[in-house]
Amino acid sequence: MTIAALRALHAVIGSAIDEIEEVYKSQSSTTDLPVDYPSLDIPFYSTHTNPPEVEKSEELRTEPAVFSAANRIVAACGQITATVHKPFFSLIECVNGGNLTACMQFMEAAHIVEILREAGPTGASVKDITGKATEIRRAKDPEAAEIDPSKMSHVLRLLATYHWVKEVRPDVFANNRLSSFIDSGKSSEQLKVSPETKYDETDGVSAFVAMSTDEVAKIQTGLSPWLLGGGPATGYETPFNLAFETQLKYYAWLEQPGNKSRLLRFGHSMNGTRYWELAENIFHGFPWVELHKDAVVVDVGGGIGSVSVILSSAYPQLRFVVEDRAPVVAVAPQSWGHRHAELFSSGRVSFHAQDFLEPRQPFTVPGVGTVNAADVFLLRAVLHNWPDENVRKILTHLRRAAASHTKLLVVDNLLPYACIDEDSETSGGDSEGAVRSLVPDGSPLLPNLGRASANGYLLDISMLGVMNAKERTYREMDALLRSAGWRISRVKRAVGSLWAYTTAEPI
Repeated sequence: MTIAALRALHAVIGSAIDEIEEVYKSQSSTTDLPVDYPSLDIPFYSTHTNPPEVEKSEELRTEPAVFSAANRIVAACGQITATVHKPFFSLIECVNGGNLTACMQFMEAAHIVEILREAGPTGASVKDITGKATEIRRAKDPEAAEIDPSKMSHVLRLLATYHWVKEVRPDVFANNRLSSFIDSGKSSEQLKVSPETKYDETDGVSAFVAMSTDEVAKIQTGLSPWLLGGGPATGYETPFNLAFETQLKYYAWLEQPGNKSRLLRFGHSMNGTRYWELAENIFHGFPWVELHKDAVVVDVGGGIGSVSVILSSAYPQLRFVVEDRAPVVAVAPQSWGHRHAELFSSGRVSFHAQDFLEPRQPFTVPGVGTVNAADVFLLRAVLHNWPDENVRKILTHLRRAAASHTKLLVVDNLLPYACIDEDSETSGGDSEGAVRSLVPDGSPLLPNLGRASANGYLLDISMLGVMNAKERTYREMDALLRSAGWRISRVKRAVGSLWAYTTAEPI
């Protein structure tokens, strides 16, 4: 039956491509723009002004029909690859995957994407790339070592093999669509003068790459010894603690002397994580328009306010209060540079220091006054940072500070099982959370969309490594909320997404 299964997966790919083609053809015929699906070989720089057809081509990728079809293609290709690839070769890719991570770290740290952007579509030789990278580093550190071009070529060739750059001629490389996504938008001259501000006024993706290939990569070395040693019984609360030989929690460690650049980078990297979920999905994840004028939305653990800025621009009648630890709040406004200055000066978005593991106190909102209970507590990508006992404490503090009308909106992954959940049950009325499968009945794909959903499961293990925390299933989320006095009333998912918008009300 294996051949039949392969043909069924092949059919999934073919029908999904047909669906994508239909959307793009329809757009071309109605707008007279020659819109085609984005090419892997052509960079797309979001900081540039691009032709209308290029912008539309990128925009259509987020259309629900296109996004869903793309997920099915990725899932089917992953399943076919797992089936037909020589097991030993698959094993080598898995156990040596850290080499790819290391090369990604080097590419970001050496500003190679920015150098290749300036080189243009014809690319640059490894000699020119290393020369430029060394020049940038020596502007701040005259003693910086020169990078070896012959070693650079091998690093970039691995990245090209995984489609992260393009080798246009032997030892000549150029950006492609994937590498351009990492671009900070900074020029070589800017990087020479002020490399420490590379991530300022950016979308945060390059900062996320730097953080993931630094702290997160090192934490992976502690995961297995920590698990095999009984977790906290090792004397360390998390694999992070074991890997870095510290008893400090991750955030406290970031605030230690010597980690200032990491702390600043972390704030920017959290801004970059919004690409995990389409920004506009949060508009549909909660009935924001039903809130009264000057309703107060508290963005709990909101970092520098990325989500609040998006929402306040769409719903100017609401007031957003971004809460986080004092060191984060202190640097949050300056992280935006001159962008969104009106939101901050008008008080539509304000910042407030609050440790959400401590009891809440009344707070002041510009233009509203003292607030005892928020209309909405928003927790986006917060609960997955904490083990269950801490999540219960966070939710309990929020419950005690809630009024009868207060809503709790949890934006986190809800992980489906990798098999059909025959015993799934939902609680609450308008709920899409406890789904049996993300694919139609009879589909040859894994019920959780396999490779297309891998991001969520990889993030799950990262949370285990850093925080002894996790992404949660619907059942796990429901049980936690109920234990703290909340009841799920509504769950919304985007098409093909693991991210869920879980609304809860006080019990």
